[in-house]
Amino acid sequence: MVDQTTVETLVEEITREVLLRLSQPTPVNGNGCNCTGGVCVRDCADKVDQVVQAGANRITSTLGALPRDGRIARMIDHTLLKADASDDQIAQLCYEARTYHFASVCVNPAKVKLAAQLLKGSDVAVCTVVGFPLGATPANVKAYETEQAIRDGATEIDMVINIGALKSQDYQTVLEDIGAVVRMAHARDALVKVIIEAALLTDEEKVIASQLVKTAGADYVKTSTGFGPGGATVEDVALMRRVVGPSLGVKAAGGVGSYEKAQEMIAAGATRIGASAGVKIVGEALGKN
Repeated sequence: MVDQTTVETLVEEITREVLLRLSQPTPVNGNGCNCTGGVCVRDCADKVDQVVQAGANRITSTLGALPRDGRIARMIDHTLLKADASDDQIAQLCYEARTYHFASVCVNPAKVKLAAQLLKGSDVAVCTVVGFPLGATPANVKAYETEQAIRDGATEIDMVINIGALKSQDYQTVLEDIGAVVRMAHARDALVKVIIEAALLTDEEKVIASQLVKTAGADYVKTSTGFGPGGATVEDVALMRRVVGPSLGVKAAGGVGSYEKAQEMIAAGATRIGASAGVKIVGEALGKN
């Protein structure tokens, strides 16, 4: 029998090897940048910001090198929730998340352990989904899913509300459903984002759902699963923001595939973006696409 310490060591070694073998561009200078010739001000906004924070009041730049801010990455949950997602694809997702410093990776519960191993020691959180994608499981089952996911390494939980109960105006059940997950997660220092699947709701129901999310003490209200009849819209994000006020986060997810679209969602009130196109969005933000 192999002891646990040996197993963990092997996992770390294998993880490093997988990441090293993934095809990714290699930085070309000693500062970890891909830029040369004085264009760090344009292509490495995060590093330039560190210099400014340290006390610099002038930054030298070459002609035409306008600053581009890549900090939008810290608002993105880099997402892969396809049923056929392989371990290699999860490894790629996590490598990209490390490289671009996304807020989190969002993966299915069965992939949480792998993602947590791959992201150990990074600034990227592990997010997973509960009651996904229909929201039709009982509250105690969602609470158990939450507990197991956190045990496996998740620190953010995206749960789907009981949509049928909401449509039936059984608001007590919806409140208890969200509350069961919130209590389980908050007791273990994990965030909760509540998916209301806005495309299935009337505006009145969106308002009620958002109010219930706030009342239950969740951290975010989220537009969509990405598996429903529609994704995030500017109108829904703006409505949700008006309902929950400034105290809660609003996550726009589903169909946010470009920097322009992400900017529209942020302008409407989104504080987190769920997207499988995170690399593309950041590339466009930095002017590389």
